[in-house]
Amino acid sequence: MDHKAALAALPAARKEALQERSDLRGLLHLAGHLAAMGSCAWPIVMGWPGWWLALLPLGILTVFLFTLSHECTHYTPFRTRLLNDAVGHATSLPLMLPFIWFRYFHLAHHKHTNDPERDPELEHGPRPETWPQFLIYLSGWGYWRGMAGTIWRNAFGPIDAPYLPARQHGAMRREARVLLALYALIALSLIWSPLALWLWILPVLIGQPFLRLYLLAEHGRCPAVTNMLENSRTTYAGWPVRFIAWNMPFHAEHHSFPNVPFHKLPELNRDLAPLLKSTSPGYPAFAKDYTESLRG
Repeated sequence: MDHKAALAALPAARKEALQERSDLRGLLHLAGHLAAMGSCAWPIVMGWPGWWLALLPLGILTVFLFTLSHECTHYTPFRTRLLNDAVGHATSLPLMLPFIWFRYFHLAHHKHTNDPERDPELEHGPRPETWPQFLIYLSGWGYWRGMAGTIWRNAFGPIDAPYLPARQHGAMRREARVLLALYALIALSLIWSPLALWLWILPVLIGQPFLRLYLLAEHGRCPAVTNMLENSRTTYAGWPVRFIAWNMPFHAEHHSFPNVPFHKLPELNRDLAPLLKSTSPGYPAFAKDYTESLRG
């Protein structure tokens, strides 16, 4: 049974309940995520003994705002549409991820998941198959280089990807130019204070490998088929990972029914778990399985 048949078999009332969005649930989760970031940032700001130990957890929490931005492209973490847009744009800055552009990039990924010819996540080539490719991928070099190029092209160059609607080109160009102006101001601030270096630049650089491994598990080694229960992986991670990733380890469920908000995905998992084709008991297990198949 594929994802379409599985969803068709769910009662209408069940599907309606699964799609119920909540500003309260979204804001509480966001408050928890930001509070965790603040608890890591405070020792750095205060210069407490051992403050440097907070850099890595701060970086992980910051880069995993990606999963929130991703959710906002679907208008699912909050009930209010404007709130989804506001939070999505706010996460653009620390992630170098222009939100309007990302919405259409991500929708194309959902439409053509794991299709090597049409999935934009694969437009620069397949996922790593050798150890050198894997280590470069984990470093985040491809991501930072790619996003810097995307922002620059959106600001001053041609916007011509087929999945980017022409009616949004002007908004994408304005968004990219605003981001570039803000990054210029941050760069200038380093002349007077190193806070941006310690609270953002260095943390996201060392936190990025953790996000890269998480993202690799979503579709890595999954077949190029149209069944979302097979081309996307659900990873049964512990509560802390599910929290910072906004329940997106339930990724096959998310791809099968993108209208389900993050706080309802565990419920959807109970409906679809027997039908999942690609699963892993955790990210260490996935990493072990993936690296064992890498070539030298």
